[in-house]
Amino acid sequence: MVRESSSSSGGGAGGEMAMKPAWLEGLLGETFFAACGVHHNRRKNEKNIFCLDCCQSFCPHCLPSHPSHPLLQVRRYVYHDVIRLDDLEKLIDCSFIQPYTINSAKVIFLNQRAQSRSFKGSPNICFNCDRILQEPFHFCSLSCKVDHMVYQGEDLSSILYRFDESDFTISQFEGLRMDGSELIDDGSRITPNNPILEHPLQFMGSSCSSNGMGSSGISCDTEKKKKKVGSGFLPGIVLSLSNRRKGAPHRSPLS
Repeated sequence: MVRESSSSSGGGAGGEMAMKPAWLEGLLGETFFAACGVHHNRRKNEKNIFCLDCCQSFCPHCLPSHPSHPLLQVRRYVYHDVIRLDDLEKLIDCSFIQPYTINSAKVIFLNQRAQSRSFKGSPNICFNCDRILQEPFHFCSLSCKVDHMVYQGEDLSSILYRFDESDFTISQFEGLRMDGSELIDDGSRITPNNPILEHPLQFMGSSCSSNGMGSSGISCDTEKKKKKVGSGFLPGIVLSLSNRRKGAPHRSPLS
């Protein structure tokens, strides 16, 4: 992993050395997970792959058009774009950016997230957007770190790496099927309503579907039988108690 060397000698905010390379500008400015215009009539057509050569995003159906280009997969975490830290740190220095864990893998947010209020009184906040962070991190996303460095007039080449294209080949997507089946592993797109984050029993419906199967995958007939078996004893006890005549209490004979 080799850092990019700066070819400019200018400095200060807005200087040439603070400019973003094309792939970084495209990555941070791209709108991911929109429907692909070329494959709008296909399933799984969300644009979640970024080409580092073309500096644009596309869907998995477009992979044959980029056979030898370095590719980067973008994922979703609580409705925001993230990239695995293992992939991103091959391109750029991610130190002091707070990572998050998704399916046992650390990810980095691409852009800052909106927040309802400022937390400037907190002990540790993002240098760029004031979001609360854990120690010892200074940035909540990649864009916050890059924008902060550009604003300070720092040399971005000091954090950029000359990456090996063999780490981003199309072979990493060989397991994806283009027949409309699972194109990207479900674990890469997690939202607050995903059962991975919640207890599965929370999503079991109280009624059965038309095919006789509940949301838990258990047959409704089976559930009804269990209810009948479990409820046949208690009503009998209640009935026998209600039919008992009230009379003088029976005392045990004295010995």
